[in-house]
Amino acid sequence: QLQASGGGLVQSGGSLRLSCAASGRAYGSYSMGWFRQAPGKEREFVAVKSYRDGKTYYRDSVKGRFTISRNEARDTAYLQMDNLKPEDAAVYYCAASPYYSYSDLASAIKWDYWGQGTLVTVSS
Repeated sequence: QLQASGGGLVQSGGSLRLSCAASGRAYGSYSMGWFRQAPGKEREFVAVKSYRDGKTYYRDSVKGRFTISRNEARDTAYLQMDNLKPEDAAVYYCAASPYYSYSDLASAIKWDYWGQGTLVTVSS
């Protein structure tokens, strides 16, 4: 089970930190990541941290502004979002995948477990 939290309303240029608490099983061999879905749009990959080598991957539009991290001892993943823009507004979902390479992780179908989502609203 994955539990996402930390969403809210923030002004453009502001920051938020999302958290994803994992429970119910061991996630040591799972990559953790974040996706988002805006109204009327498909769910899209945002960021991931590979469990195998710790590499991180980001979608181009968030590079340099978002940072994914993971506390393995607590089985928790984080997404630090800085300099937020109105186009970042969406429901953010955390997820866990048994894959570790970017080519797999960029696709939502390769993720086995999903959190319930947390809403991020950015005012201009």
